[in-house]
Amino acid sequence: MKRYLGKKKVMRIYLDNSDTYEGKPLWQQLLRRVKDEGMAGATVFKGAAGIGAHTELHTFEIWALAQKLPVIIEVIEDEERIQAFLDKYDTMIGEGLVTLCDVEVLRYKNAVYDRN
Repeated sequence: MKRYLGKKKVMRIYLDNSDTYEGKPLWQQLLRRVKDEGMAGATVFKGAAGIGAHTELHTFEIWALAQKLPVIIEVIEDEERIQAFLDKYDTMIGEGLVTLCDVEVLRYKNAVYDRN
């Protein structure tokens, strides 16, 4: 069974996994803020490779001790809540790239297997 939840925004924050804020990984700090703000949810993706803002290639190499890899935090939420989040945490994001896209959200729910 599906239910139409309406039009929302997707916010994607692009970072390096080596970025930190107050001594902790920036992606973890931002994910905590998403939770603290009561947003619907977020997913963190870790990339295997990417070319950053300074056109530097970042790749996963098993023998490298320090990996500088792309991380993407994705949040789907109402536009007003995303704008408020960005206004509040703008300086924390620092050199990260943020993209916003319009989406229409459908939620599927199986009557046999209910994940809430």
